[in-house]
Amino acid sequence: MPHTNVGSVELEYEIIGQGRPLVLIMGLGAQMIFWDDRLCEMLAERGFAVIRFDHRDVGGSTRLDHLPAPRLWDTVVRGFVGLQVSVPYTLSDMARDVAGLMDSLGIDRADVVGASMGGMIAQHLVLEHPERVRSLTSIMSTPGGRWFLPKIAAMRALIQPRPRTPEQAEESVLQTWRVIGSPGFPFDEARLRALGRRAFERGMSSRGFRRHLAAIATAADRRPALRDVRTPTLVIHGRVDPLIPLSAGRATARAIPGARLLEIAGMGHDLPSGAWPRVVNAIAAHTEHAR
Repeated sequence: MPHTNVGSVELEYEIIGQGRPLVLIMGLGAQMIFWDDRLCEMLAERGFAVIRFDHRDVGGSTRLDHLPAPRLWDTVVRGFVGLQVSVPYTLSDMARDVAGLMDSLGIDRADVVGASMGGMIAQHLVLEHPERVRSLTSIMSTPGGRWFLPKIAAMRALIQPRPRTPEQAEESVLQTWRVIGSPGFPFDEARLRALGRRAFERGMSSRGFRRHLAAIATAADRRPALRDVRTPTLVIHGRVDPLIPLSAGRATARAIPGARLLEIAGMGHDLPSGAWPRVVNAIAAHTEHAR
């Protein structure tokens, strides 16, 4: 896959299809392949040039292992209660990565979709680089603040020992998705096993994961700033999300003037294949309305 230099980091990316640019931003420690190939193809079939990429510190992008990797629980607890925590980089830095990727691809404005931490980064992008975002779709994400806490079991499922083999990576993904996934949709074990193995082969980073988590834990409440957003916004959230509760999605929609909220019954903190048609239709309709 191609790479491009964005400031001090190099990002690996992929473009699927031709048409209007649609930038997909994935979540905490997750590689671009967590935007499933078929889901990207479905979006491309709706007239988009789908752009997915690996964040700094994961997959084929630059690893910043010269920077400290904060201790997980110290960072999470201190950050979420508002204590001062020193972090290697912030969500704003990661939003600048997205803007830099767009610069390198010659894209002035794009429709932007972010999932989980990706939704947080997309919110920073629309707040700090509003001229770059034609429309915003925030999926299973949060506007920040200290009130939208995960269930303990979901957080523990996310924080697992680093897989040492492809087989361990497969089992890790299965264990995580059994806890945070969508009980209202079929559990696609074969697809998830393949995803875990592929992620292991492309490159996982436990230190990068900790730096991502530190950026989340120390981010400010975005709700006051989001009240000034005028970018057309769609919020999608699962009704049974154990990691980022539905109340966070509702709060995001309330904070952004004119935002529309789509709640999906049975959906947890993932994008199950059974929900893809509804998600794709919603994104296509939203971006067309934004035009």
